[in-house]
Amino acid sequence: MKTTLRTKRKTAPVQVADAAPEAIIELRGVIKRFSNAAGEFTILKGVDLNIDRGEFVSIVGKSGSGKSTLLNMVTGIDHPSDGRVIVNGTDIYTGVSESHRSNWRGKNLGIVFQFFQLLPMLTLLENVMLPMDYVNMYDFDERPKRAIELLTLVGLEKFANKLPVLVSTGQQQLAAIARAMACDPPLLIADEPTGNLDTRSADTIIQLFELFVSQGKTIVMVTHDPSLTSRTHRNIIISDGELIDETISRSLPQLRHRHMLEFTKIAQLRSYNPHEVILTQNQQADEFFMVRQGEVEIINGSTSSRLGKGAYFGGVELMRGTPTVVDVRAGNIPVQLLALPKRDFVRVMNESPITAESIMKTSTF
Repeated sequence: MKTTLRTKRKTAPVQVADAAPEAIIELRGVIKRFSNAAGEFTILKGVDLNIDRGEFVSIVGKSGSGKSTLLNMVTGIDHPSDGRVIVNGTDIYTGVSESHRSNWRGKNLGIVFQFFQLLPMLTLLENVMLPMDYVNMYDFDERPKRAIELLTLVGLEKFANKLPVLVSTGQQQLAAIARAMACDPPLLIADEPTGNLDTRSADTIIQLFELFVSQGKTIVMVTHDPSLTSRTHRNIIISDGELIDETISRSLPQLRHRHMLEFTKIAQLRSYNPHEVILTQNQQADEFFMVRQGEVEIINGSTSSRLGKGAYFGGVELMRGTPTVVDVRAGNIPVQLLALPKRDFVRVMNESPITAESIMKTSTF
């Protein structure tokens, strides 16, 4: 992700007691270009992304934003024009042949498609066994037993010997999920897995995904459904081939994606030590702040409150042109904030009255 986060303040390194989470997906400066008769087009524009083990992540974006291309980079289906893709500890494009990558994919990834992609001439049981056969996992006699166990998990054991055409679309997707888990991969990639399903079937799918995550699996899901993104750990938005900063999308979810991307590019990263003053009462603020990490303390006379990750402050004063009415300082641990200049913030709020109204209603001060 090409993000301009200019740090104006230099502070001492933050001491972290716990080990950092282990990334299962790492994208470093990934660029993807396509060429056709009309010329060359850049679909992904220097994407940087980390997804940790055990996370349930949704990816959203408008048609043509680069969602499917991004998934193709992670699954090894397509090649980046530049950059590195590391999945489960393997750099999947550097010095790796197509056959090796295909075998690696079968053992490390489960892929669920919007249109199921079950082989129509095979029964559900045979479809689930197919990945085990392909990468030669499990003893030959164990494969039917494992396939039945997976079909039982998704509630399809009674349909194991039926062809896909003889079951419902929801049941076909459940079978596709069982197939994706056949080789017990650590990572499941799902591209619009509920796009062709009714609400009840979609809920069943998400419950299964939540079960897998509770068992330590990592799931990355492309979806357009806001009711599903609310059930994931993280919601990553891609716009015009670039990733929107997650602090911005979390703090200002009603903004248009183009405005989120604009803020991503101009936001400045600020770091404050514990209890360091950020704003003082009667100060004329010239920036809008969003909490990226840690907490800030809002002090109003003898009372105080705290704002955590994803919260914001300073918006009402900027839009009204009034000074700050409280003191704001960092909490008990170091704090990271994203700051937006007043001029750009007020301009975008004038173009996004829904967001402006929400800020006026929900601001702590």
